[in-house]
Amino acid sequence: MKLRLIAVGLTLALSGCSTVDSMTSTVGGWFGAGPSRAKPTELVEFKPTASLTEAWKADTGDAGNTLFHPQAVGDDVVAAGGSRVVRIAVANGNPAWKTDTGVKLSAGAGAAQGLVLAGGGKGELLALDLASGQVRWKVALSSEVTGQLLAANDIVIARTGDGRVHGVAAADGSRKWLYTRNLPALSLRGSGGMVLRDDVLYAGFPGGKLVALNPANGAQLWEATVALPRGATELERVADVMGNPVVDERQVCAVAYQGRVACFDRRNGAPLWARDTSSNSGLAMDERNLYVTDDKDAVTAYDKTSGRAGWRQDKLARRQVTAPLALGVWVVVADGEGVVHVLSADDGSFVARAKVDSGVRTAPVDIGPGFAVQTTKGSIVAFRLK
Repeated sequence: MKLRLIAVGLTLALSGCSTVDSMTSTVGGWFGAGPSRAKPTELVEFKPTASLTEAWKADTGDAGNTLFHPQAVGDDVVAAGGSRVVRIAVANGNPAWKTDTGVKLSAGAGAAQGLVLAGGGKGELLALDLASGQVRWKVALSSEVTGQLLAANDIVIARTGDGRVHGVAAADGSRKWLYTRNLPALSLRGSGGMVLRDDVLYAGFPGGKLVALNPANGAQLWEATVALPRGATELERVADVMGNPVVDERQVCAVAYQGRVACFDRRNGAPLWARDTSSNSGLAMDERNLYVTDDKDAVTAYDKTSGRAGWRQDKLARRQVTAPLALGVWVVVADGEGVVHVLSADDGSFVARAKVDSGVRTAPVDIGPGFAVQTTKGSIVAFRLK
């Protein structure tokens, strides 16, 4: 273990900035799977009270450790993996098209303005035609494209691993604006999510900051602190906002590793409430609650108005649980062992379970009737839940 810590120190000294790839409840998780990784908790038995069935399965390319985010658009799902981008019919899983971009992809897929968006590990940002799958344009950004890809009116918005948010023209990829922040020496892969709501872009950053931006010009509207870095070492001071912020009519909420879950007034960033917790995956929201997957792989429901903790499901320890999906009366998560878990939104009890071909690293996605997950082997698996 000391050798691993020294290796990270050398990386920091040489590059000035480093990204930690994956997190578990053990120190070994900072550096990927290894002999020190604790064994995942055995699954508890329960009597299913909901019907969870696989509806279809389709393929992209091998996702590996890359955090891809499929997206529902109309009657289809768009997804990326390996070097491919695909459009899949929600009704039956049949592909409308598959495009090999020739680029090793690192982000995708987004969909808006008649485009499907994907990003590459060397800074490539690609826009494909939603109807045909043909590449309309490709531009070079400053570093690896990460996280969600969004579009607001005629602006495509992308994040890169150097702390920048890029606004480019949907028509041809030409630059419209650039928002830049300095990054701490060490940050986590999966940090720095974004969400759009009512012509405001909310973006989380390493170092525990949440900002609101004008998506038309990139101007900062306000900044709020989700968590403050603490500790003597760079590892101890990691306090990155993880996953995508969540928004309702009144508030925007975010969660940080080694920090807090916090909600803020959407108008001005004024704090509403906060609770100490640590997450390396993210959160979700419905009409009543905020659901957080913490770094011990427990899922907790907080009243979204008061921040009062309700239930906590802690029977998935060390299983590398994804951020949750709030889906009506259910909360859905998946894990690094390839198991999909459906919890009751009322009390967190297990109500259904299914297995897919490999681990899942990003949150399940609502696709209209049911939900879908993307596996590390590149499968998009859709489920029906009743």
